[in-house]
Amino acid sequence: MEPTRIRQHVKAPRASVYRALLDARAIATWKVPQGMTAHVHAFDPREGGAFRVSLTYEAPTGAGKTTAHTDTYHGHFAKLVKDTQVVEVTEFETEDPTLRGEMTVTLTLVDADGGTDVIAVHEGLPSGVSPADNETGWRMSLEKLAALVEAG
Repeated sequence: MEPTRIRQHVKAPRASVYRALLDARAIATWKVPQGMTAHVHAFDPREGGAFRVSLTYEAPTGAGKTTAHTDTYHGHFAKLVKDTQVVEVTEFETEDPTLRGEMTVTLTLVDADGGTDVIAVHEGLPSGVSPADNETGWRMSLEKLAALVEAG
């Protein structure tokens, strides 16, 4: 399956964006698609550090990957390059074999137009996840990241 690739412009310096990528409170605000809420169970923002996050659908019709209404994922930070790049390896907690498997998310920050472009690449999407839905979710989240950092 082709990786999901998205670019989002943020009107803020790379250092500000990088901080939001490694702050548990910021993650709970931006790294969640619209219509869901996030709970950060664990978050150790260093290379090799682990994290665990649950995303819960606000509407009772949302179908979760872990429970009826929740997607829980865990992983670790594979690579951190200060103010430049965050590489995460994540996996859904699920009994469904079509939703299992490690995914790699690489967020690269580059200077652009008086701010920062965030280039997100999501590789290894499980076969049971719609690439279109994944892209939509990432676009929502990166727009929320931009709004959070720009307001900050």
